[in-house]
Amino acid sequence: MLSVIGIWIYIFLTTFLVGYGLLQILTRYVPYQVRHKNTYLLCGLAAVTVYAQLFSLFGRVGIMANLLLVVVCAGIVWCSRRALSGMLQGIWSNIKQKSSGERGKIWILFILFLLFAYGTSRGIIHYDTGLYHAQSIRWIEEYGVVKGLGNLHCRLAYNSSSFALSALYSMVFLGGQSYHCVAGWLAFLLAGTCMEIVKALRVGRLRASDFARLMGAYYLVNIFDEMISPASDYFMVLLAFYLVIRWLELLEERVRECFPYAMLCIMGVFLMTVKLSAALILLLVIYPAFYLVRGRRWKETGLYLAMGSLTAIPFFVRNVLLSGWLVYPFTQIDLFSVPWKIPKGVADYDAKEIQVWGRGYTDVSQYEISMKEWLPDWFHALAGSDKLLVLAAVAAAGTLFLYAAGMIVGLWRRRWDILLVQTTVAGSFVFWICTSPLIRYGCVYVYLATAVIFGFIYDQILDAGGENRGQRWRGAARVCGVMAAILLMGYKGLALGREIAVSYENRYLIVQKDYENYETVSYEIEGITFYYPVKGDQVGYEDFPSSPVRRELIFLGTDLKDGFAAY
Repeated sequence: MLSVIGIWIYIFLTTFLVGYGLLQILTRYVPYQVRHKNTYLLCGLAAVTVYAQLFSLFGRVGIMANLLLVVVCAGIVWCSRRALSGMLQGIWSNIKQKSSGERGKIWILFILFLLFAYGTSRGIIHYDTGLYHAQSIRWIEEYGVVKGLGNLHCRLAYNSSSFALSALYSMVFLGGQSYHCVAGWLAFLLAGTCMEIVKALRVGRLRASDFARLMGAYYLVNIFDEMISPASDYFMVLLAFYLVIRWLELLEERVRECFPYAMLCIMGVFLMTVKLSAALILLLVIYPAFYLVRGRRWKETGLYLAMGSLTAIPFFVRNVLLSGWLVYPFTQIDLFSVPWKIPKGVADYDAKEIQVWGRGYTDVSQYEISMKEWLPDWFHALAGSDKLLVLAAVAAAGTLFLYAAGMIVGLWRRRWDILLVQTTVAGSFVFWICTSPLIRYGCVYVYLATAVIFGFIYDQILDAGGENRGQRWRGAARVCGVMAAILLMGYKGLALGREIAVSYENRYLIVQKDYENYETVSYEIEGITFYYPVKGDQVGYEDFPSSPVRRELIFLGTDLKDGFAAY
């Protein structure tokens, strides 16, 4: 646990400073006052992830990458020393002047910090972490990006920017184990964001962003014992919650500047590099793009396009180097003919396997089964709570259709900005259902479709004027909403407390639980030792390089770093 806290402090300092420096530069050209201090953290996290991916193109992401990052942070501190000093003095002054209630929030945040550090230090290592997450991160730690790595194991071509970020902060170069603390850090940041619902409960008025916070808190409780794993699913869901909550806040507060929306859209690009299935979140780009083009703000538009491109390009370059495909395992875009390219048949089979797995099957021959056939079996296999949430999301998507139709014909107030957010989350939910609906892949769309669509409708009901009877009805609706939120938070809080009490142990109070490793068999290719598991398909982190089965490969050079081609 102490190791997690130490690494978190380092992540906090580096991402905050990088984010602060970057936003200081940007707001000189596009004047804007940053609203939340954690904006610096998320902006810095995205920038540092892009940096880690770029570094991986030229070599291992280890001590040199961290030393250069520290030098950059030191330069930002030196150049902005007066502004940073003033910020720290202002924060300290505000803390001293805050009321007991405000200080209570600070204590709650501190308790959450310790709680999530505790959760990140132990727990359940995700199955796929033993299958390929740990090996993917170790390849980045040892070599950076390696041409044709997917020919050793196709899942090593499942490029996610989260793996480069995890490698940067793994601290393996210190001589101990490879730590995996970044998902837990993101969970803590989301917990702090969700904690802001306390203000809404105090005034007795929930907004759509508060319903999104409730679902975010629900998700955090569900993954509390799993966030130790560096799974890209967790990174994607946690970041998507944060992005949508902040977007909703901006709409609720009627913020009209394009800058915060555009920056959240760039975070959407970052989200896509974490997991490509999140790409539909980029529909939100329509909102700032409309105002930028209408106002002929071409220089500002060019700035945002350049930032979005810089965020995405390292991800796509890594895709090509790892697999030979721009977007592996989807072969519809075939632009490159390189020696290390994963064969098309292998990629197509892998894409089908992903989809049938999400539908609840393990046999790729089930790929051709129609949705009418597989959907009932998939739904029946869901846990009880997931069934209710999926049904709620379906109801929300249907309600959105009627709501949009009524808006178009003028039955109620037109808010196209709100409709865009609702359409984005509902579209993401429908896309997930129709492709690979494993609940772990797309639970964020299930949760947010319900929260955003019904949350906005609930908000509009409370805002509507009317007779005294309507006022009483709206007052009752307000009370019911607040009570439901309190009951859900209380129920999940008790469930989390019970889970922690039952599973409590002292083993990881100093050092985080290490990756799980499995018994392997070694073999040689061109004098280099490889490994595969004695049984099953998991290997873990220690035996490296490895794959689920014995492979035959063609070396592109004389060393592992030169890459592989299919045999």
